[in-house]
Amino acid sequence: MKFDDFSERLSKIKNLPLPGQSAHYKMAPMNRVDELERMKKYRKNAKKAGVMALFYPNTDHFTHLLLILRKTYKGVHSNQIGFPGGKVELQDADILATALRETHEEVGVDPQHVEVIRSLTQLYIPPSNFDVQPYIGLYKNVRPFSVQETEVEALVEVSLTDFMDDKKIINQRLTTSYSDEKIPVPAFILNGYTVWGATAMMLSEIKELFRQVL
Repeated sequence: MKFDDFSERLSKIKNLPLPGQSAHYKMAPMNRVDELERMKKYRKNAKKAGVMALFYPNTDHFTHLLLILRKTYKGVHSNQIGFPGGKVELQDADILATALRETHEEVGVDPQHVEVIRSLTQLYIPPSNFDVQPYIGLYKNVRPFSVQETEVEALVEVSLTDFMDDKKIINQRLTTSYSDEKIPVPAFILNGYTVWGATAMMLSEIKELFRQVL
């Protein structure tokens, strides 16, 4: 879909009810659903983070979504696909400011050039004890992305067509923090990468919203 058409239609999601947990759980293994229910009591003490689902036109003016491959490091989200974003810092006015600051740091997008469409449903991630607030943003006046090499291994630029294609959702046996053995996990296959866990759960909510307006 051409970006101008996409951005015009996207304004219609601002007042739609969020699909929320029902959309999240479509992309969660049953072990994770059980874990989320058990861990709810710890959520009030979770660390806070903000992430940005950034949509933009490519050089042919077709709509794309920006994801990142994180660096390999000692942590539960090492070498995984995610959104630009990160944890709240003391200087951040609010979690939206966090998402915009981190997006600027990680991929070089100036916050002044992001049109924030709306917030999404917060998602608690038990393994890292983070409560993540996602946002949808439009980056209309695209300039070259600038990768923060200490945090980002690669950019993953996904076409809207691929993102909305139900054939890109599979079940794959993966090793997770919820099981000692590989278990079936629902995942997106995007640009050759397996996208699962919290990122897939947030993508599921975005996709359900988009289906109502695109």
